[in-house]
Amino acid sequence: MAVLKKSTLLTLLFSVLVLTASLASATQDLELKQCRHQCRHQGGFDEEQRLQCEQRCEEYVRDKKQREREEREEGYTRRRSREDSEEEEERFEQNNPYVFQDEHFDTSVRTEEGRVHVLRKFTERSKLLKGIENYRVGFLEANPRAFVAPVHFDADVIFFVASGKPTITLLKEKKRETFNLQCGDVLHIPAGTPAYMVNRDDREKLFIVKLINPVSLPGEFEPFYGPGGENPESFYKAFSWEVLKAAFKRDRDEIERLFRQQKRGSITKASREQVEELSRHAESGGAAPIWPFKGETKGPFNLFHNHPVSSNRYGSLFEANPEECKELEDLDLIISFANITKGAMIAPYYNSKATKISFVVNGEGWFEMACPHISSEHGHRRGGGTWQGDKSGQSFQRVSGRLRRGVVFVAPAGHPVTAIASENSNLQILSFEVNGKGNTRYPLAGRKNIVNNMENVAKELAFGVPAREVERIFKSQNEEFFFPGPTQQEEGGRRAYI
Repeated sequence: MAVLKKSTLLTLLFSVLVLTASLASATQDLELKQCRHQCRHQGGFDEEQRLQCEQRCEEYVRDKKQREREEREEGYTRRRSREDSEEEEERFEQNNPYVFQDEHFDTSVRTEEGRVHVLRKFTERSKLLKGIENYRVGFLEANPRAFVAPVHFDADVIFFVASGKPTITLLKEKKRETFNLQCGDVLHIPAGTPAYMVNRDDREKLFIVKLINPVSLPGEFEPFYGPGGENPESFYKAFSWEVLKAAFKRDRDEIERLFRQQKRGSITKASREQVEELSRHAESGGAAPIWPFKGETKGPFNLFHNHPVSSNRYGSLFEANPEECKELEDLDLIISFANITKGAMIAPYYNSKATKISFVVNGEGWFEMACPHISSEHGHRRGGGTWQGDKSGQSFQRVSGRLRRGVVFVAPAGHPVTAIASENSNLQILSFEVNGKGNTRYPLAGRKNIVNNMENVAKELAFGVPAREVERIFKSQNEEFFFPGPTQQEEGGRRAYI
């Protein structure tokens, strides 16, 4: 069946309304006729009383027609307004400079056994993100027992294991380091370090989220495949045959034959025996909960092995920061993982210094953020209204967007932000917070919000009301960081986001 255009649908809707009005009119004519009949046969009425009765019948039916016509027109206007609002919502979300979805990722690797997607440079979307233009975000997805070919990058890479059980090998200058990793493990691969891995899980796919910090060209990096063949092409083949023959002390035919064999791509299938061999001598990844603390040996650590920095029945927040971890201190980075219970929310808060790059690992929901940089003509408010703010002065616009697995969203330093899980599932968000050294997280609601720390006089001066009225609002929420979220009844426009 062909899809009807919006104009056709509106025409049909108008026709239905006209038909409904006609039927209503016929019903009302019958009602008027019956009312007049009762007036004429009412016992004890003289002629004048019968005329007055019939006049009241006419007035009643006329007023009823007017009310029903106004209700139909109001309903039609509301439907049109809702449709226009939803269209405007979609247009704004497509141009939202702080939200990145599937279409903003490029596929750098795709084989039968897996794929690698990399987000384009942040500044391609908006100059508002110039502060993080050197960072890139990507993810790797690989099948059970998939092998990822040796590669090095002209970039520092931090990755987080979201699912699967990778065994990864790093080829250091004088030794080989191999680790068996699991969900929650974080590993830093320094720029230039050759690495390869295999998913030793027989059933679960491997999913790794990566933060990439290029060291050669700002915001630009390349994978360099060495050991391997034609797909992907080995960088060895860029050298002349004279150089390769001298370097390997072998004939050209033998060298050429070696580099022609691998044609299956950079992500291939390994046998169970090969997986066992690759993981046999590996160290456990983030098994030791005492890491990451300064002074310990560098290596992977598990974000979930430390106690959450905040936890209640509405969610949990796990975090590793530069003050505790030497590896993160060198990178000036905070890594956090929020698991928001379905229907719950994170308290509105802001970071003092860190810009937060968030990747939705699982679940659905939405986020909202206050931003002073987006002009009001591009503003949009959930539910079909307009941006809040006085055009004559500073205006804080509300930026919002739908969240689902694979969506990236950015909260710059100083920007108040919150995230809300849908009623259907928990919302799990991994965040890389750059410029994390010395960062402070300021809660704007909940038991430890910033207003509760103000003197009463300051509260009265700031809000223009007695301090007790301020406290009635800011001290009513007893939970900390994770709260019950808005209900569907309270948030009428919510269905546009979930």
